[in-house]
Amino acid sequence: MEVYKTATIMLVEDDPGDQKLIKMSLKQQHITNTPIVTSSAEEAFEYLHKSKTDKENLEPDLILLDLNMPGMGGREFLRQIKSNPDFDSIPVVILTTSDADKDILESFKLQAAGYIKKPVSLADFQIVMQTLSEYWFTVCKRIPHDTNRQYSKSFAC
Repeated sequence: MEVYKTATIMLVEDDPGDQKLIKMSLKQQHITNTPIVTSSAEEAFEYLHKSKTDKENLEPDLILLDLNMPGMGGREFLRQIKSNPDFDSIPVVILTTSDADKDILESFKLQAAGYIKKPVSLADFQIVMQTLSEYWFTVCKRIPHDTNRQYSKSFAC
């Protein structure tokens, strides 16, 4: 039996419909932790800062980020998280409706770990989440943020 580290994923997404689709798709991948869902970049930063002092708030292993949100927005969130030594090692994958070259290029310049155009259908979301899970939690070698975290079966591919 393979053992995987429990995955903690943060979703920074303002659209409730997309939040629901992504959560359903992640659930189908049998990732044990319920994703941390924030509706704005500001809310995500508040959570991340609390994760440094409050053990109830787990630091995410991966952040899925929408670019186009009101307020700070995804681009500024990415810029700030990658310039903050407390959080700069957390991989951030852009999950957005834009497939514009300038958005893709700017995201990678800001150190995004990946860029995915949001699928339209639930079936396509599930395929994307399966691929994402396989890559980030099976193929990629990750260093745990918290070395005291327990290991468990986190998902089955």
